[in-house]
Amino acid sequence: MRAVTWQGRRNVAVETVPDPRIQEPTDVIVRITTSGLCGSDLHLYEVLGPFLDPGDVLGHEPMGLVEEVGPQVRRVKPGDRVVVPFNVCCGTCPMCERGLHSQCETTQVHDHGTGASLFGYTKLYGQVPGGQAEYLRVPFGDNLPIPVPEGPPDDRFVYLSDVLPTAWQAVEYADVPPGGSVAVLGLGPIGDMAARIALHRGAGLVIGIDPVPERRARAAARGVHVVEPSEDGGPVERVRDATGGRGPDAVIDAVGMEAHGAPVARTLHSVVACLPDAVARPMMRRFGVDRLSALHLAVELVRRGGTVSLSGVYGGAADPMPLFAMFDKQLTLRMGQANVLHWVDRLLPLLTDDDPLGVDDFATHRLPLTEAPEAYEMFQTKRDGAVKILFTP
Repeated sequence: MRAVTWQGRRNVAVETVPDPRIQEPTDVIVRITTSGLCGSDLHLYEVLGPFLDPGDVLGHEPMGLVEEVGPQVRRVKPGDRVVVPFNVCCGTCPMCERGLHSQCETTQVHDHGTGASLFGYTKLYGQVPGGQAEYLRVPFGDNLPIPVPEGPPDDRFVYLSDVLPTAWQAVEYADVPPGGSVAVLGLGPIGDMAARIALHRGAGLVIGIDPVPERRARAAARGVHVVEPSEDGGPVERVRDATGGRGPDAVIDAVGMEAHGAPVARTLHSVVACLPDAVARPMMRRFGVDRLSALHLAVELVRRGGTVSLSGVYGGAADPMPLFAMFDKQLTLRMGQANVLHWVDRLLPLLTDDDPLGVDDFATHRLPLTEAPEAYEMFQTKRDGAVKILFTP
């Protein structure tokens, strides 16, 4: 089959790789019809090379049709249409039963001390082949794949794999009071969708902060109050002006280590990514090469007693956090990989023809899988208004 493979820093290629096969009696094989390009994929493209091998298959936002099932699978059958969550989780362990599917005890990666395995996401998370491919092996066939109706185009459902549950959890963790205010840092796919969900759930004011004009315009068209962060004085004064001088009730950091404004850390990212793996891995783990400008801004913006919800991914041992400011302001900080299956029942009713979250036209680009190298570069440089890219094998 054809698949998007990692070959080195800023180097992905579409190659022919072996077809996946049934390995366990509970496996299913899914023929992929659509797969998304995620902001987290840029961490692999740019930073996390020390935990990848050339030829690793990328992608963790797939959906498609069940092609084959193992002998113990009962819930789905060949021909069924399914979305595949990015968490590789069993659905039955104590963590999954608590709704913490990103901490699944069956697939935790003990060699690296991390949570549940992820599709297409480095040795840190199991080195499981991903879904930017023609076919995907999916374990736990009776619990993991999400059956979805026939009929509507893939755009209606593919975001159940990551974007929708990650954004929903970000808003849930933000704990915005009815009619309250929330600032969203970064208006990429997760930040954009989080802003839409916050408005849908009754926030009185949603402020979106992003340096890219096309992204601000896209959010403003949905009713978001947008702020350009590099204007004179930065965003703090304008956000406080919009919230009566107090600051928003919550801030969602949807940026993570892709944050702008930290040239030293950006240089360290580049240097570490070019070192031999044996040297780079401990540096990534211990020496703190994350860009924390977005997190520091979140702490500065949020009102006293407010909540910071962290959905942006930070990859290494982070630089010192502003603990004094967090303690002094009596903040609540919530974070973590999205527990996809925990939120599906709340999200499926929103994926109707009424389309309250605008999923049907959420994608900015739909490209064949063969154009993945160009798509990664375009998304990384934010060219051509790229916010959400979907691949068709």
